Amino acid sequence: MISAILKELGISENHKGNSTGTKWFGSGKSFDSYSPVDGKKIGATSSLSIEEYENCIQQAEKAFVEFRAVPAPKRGEMVRQLGDALREKKSALGKLVSYEMGKSLQEGLGEVQEMIDICDFAVGLSRQLHGLTMHSERPLHRMYEQYHPLGVVGIISAFNFPVAVWSWNTALAWICGDVTVWKPSEKTPFCAIACQKIAADVFAANGLPEGISCLINGDAEVGKWMAQDQRIPLVSATGSTAMGRNVAQAVAARLGKSLLELGGNNAIIVTPSANIKTTIIGTVFGAVGTAGQRCTSTRRLIVHETVYEELKNGLKKAYGQLKIGNPLDENNHMGPLIDTEAVNTYLNALKEVEKEKASWVVKGHVLKGEGYESGCYVHPAIAEIDATAQIVQTETFAPLLYLIKYSGDVSNAISIQNDVRQGLSSAIITQDIQDSETFLSHWGSDCGIANVNIGTSGAEIGGAFGGEKDTGGGRESGSDAWKVYMRRQTNTINFSDDLPLAQGINFDL
Repeated sequence: MISAILKELGISENHKGNSTGTKWFGSGKSFDSYSPVDGKKIGATSSLSIEEYENCIQQAEKAFVEFRAVPAPKRGEMVRQLGDALREKKSALGKLVSYEMGKSLQEGLGEVQEMIDICDFAVGLSRQLHGLTMHSERPLHRMYEQYHPLGVVGIISAFNFPVAVWSWNTALAWICGDVTVWKPSEKTPFCAIACQKIAADVFAANGLPEGISCLINGDAEVGKWMAQDQRIPLVSATGSTAMGRNVAQAVAARLGKSLLELGGNNAIIVTPSANIKTTIIGTVFGAVGTAGQRCTSTRRLIVHETVYEELKNGLKKAYGQLKIGNPLDENNHMGPLIDTEAVNTYLNALKEVEKEKASWVVKGHVLKGEGYESGCYVHPAIAEIDATAQIVQTETFAPLLYLIKYSGDVSNAISIQNDVRQGLSSAIITQDIQDSETFLSHWGSDCGIANVNIGTSGAEIGGAFGGEKDTGGGRESGSDAWKVYMRRQTNTINFSDDLPLAQGINFDL
């Protein structure tokens, strides 16, 4: 099966892992990619040497000089063509995402659709890179602001969204006139190779130079090269908070810019007026989708005491109906974790929960037997636990949900929700307008995303995506997130014959 998918995407099972466009290379150490679905080898690829990295950045810098001169609407046309190419490859790329990462086929196809959607968004944006016009305090002067491309944008992405996050960055960076260098997760290299092949073919067909889209594979050392490289004015990094801190410190040391999308410890608040059916649907999708390996996964459910038992029983029943297995089978709701290392993290978290003397609503365990040979399949867990437990402060990248009871008004629930270091996504389920408006007010949720009557997952590309505190403060995708990929410039034009000076200073010349 995987051979046919790779062939349709125009890549091989032994493929060089680095590219400046249509040229592929890699003399660094080779590494294999294995599917968490069945444990089988997908293929072998290679990292790059420091010399090859230098050549790659030089190629990107050279391409930038030419690409920034292309009018923004023309750059948008290239992105439109990329969107069309993704439409043609959606089925094959979605299957590869599902097989290499382990998310359900529906989610794999949905991730490719996100790529198509951000391309559509960027095409329109390419004609709307607006500045501002301001009135000058000086006569016969005018002032305005404009935006210029930054240059080489570095992208470091995580395994859980192996293709979408790249597109969120590249589609905007390219219409802004930047070029990009992408270091994907070592756990999903073939997804990245497929994306680079699709993009490179589009640029080559339009006679554009090598270096606009670059791919570099490797371990954390390659990420350090990017973070410390003064030729990369912006590094966009998605991953753990620990990784983000390392990137931020390295980039800040050279006064560069960083866009960080890091950990999430997301909560849904359930008030007395909540629609329980809606709550169960949103919670199960948020906690179980992608096997709990989204930065927006629901980790905490903060429930009012008056509806606590009803919701707990409903969730227990829903979890009992989950089908866990091969994610390419659309009858299954949940696939595997990314690898056995992730399984061990999950098991260690279960042990920590038990140390807190929590009560299991649904006890988690590793699944064994036919269909689970990879050792990466687990059963999602729900634990009744105190909000102050140390493990609750931690983001476990697995399907582990904490059930927390609150009493009193919604401000108590909001305090519990905000009492963690992460600040990505949040939600409230309520029919009470006072509760929902309090949640959305400046004394409400402290997260970058705050939803009402939907869950914590499923952000649309039209809105800016990102969070606060240990989530890093970055914003990607929609709204005015494009501005981070550009440098702002203020211009003042004097069209008089005089030169009035500030504070009334005069030179008698």
